[in-house]
Amino acid sequence: MDPTAISATELDVASLVIRLALGPMLILHGLNKVKGGLDGTAGWFESLGLKPGWLHARVAAATEIGAGLIVTLGLLNGLGAMAFVGLMAVAALTDHRGKGYFIFKGGWEYVLLVGIVAVALAVMGPGRWSLDNALGWDFTGLGWGAIALVGGLLAAAGMLVTSYRPAKNEVSA
Repeated sequence: MDPTAISATELDVASLVIRLALGPMLILHGLNKVKGGLDGTAGWFESLGLKPGWLHARVAAATEIGAGLIVTLGLLNGLGAMAFVGLMAVAALTDHRGKGYFIFKGGWEYVLLVGIVAVALAVMGPGRWSLDNALGWDFTGLGWGAIALVGGLLAAAGMLVTSYRPAKNEVSA
C-alpha cells in the first residue's frame, strides 16, 4: 500500500484512538496516587529516592492528571507529549531501572512504549477531532516530536539532578 494513500480521516481516527488510550490511562494513574493517599505515595517516592516524597507525590499526581487530560482532549499536543516523556523517563530511571526489560518483572518495557507512542503522537498530531484543531493551534510535526522527546528527557534529568537521592545500596541497581 502506498503510504501517501492514507486519508486524513484515517489519520484522525488513529490520533483519536492513541489519545483515548494514553490520556485516560495517565489520568487514572494520577487519580490512583490521590485515591490511595498522597502520604502513601509520598512514602513510596521516598523509598525510591525521590526527596521530598510529599512534594513529588503531589507533583506527579497533578502532572499525570493534567498531561492525561490535555492529551485526551488534544490540547497543546506537543507539550502534553513532552510531559508523558518526562514522567516515563523518571519512572524508568527510578522504579524500573535494574529490573530488566519486561514489565512483568518490573522492567521498563511499559514506560518506554508509552514514551515512544507519546513522541509519535507529537509528530502525527491530535487530529481534526481535537481542541488544538478547534483553536487553530499547531503543536505538531517533526519539530514538536523532537521537543517532546528532548524537552521531556531534559525535564526528567533536571528533576532527578535536584531531587533523586537513593540510598547508597540502591544506586548500583
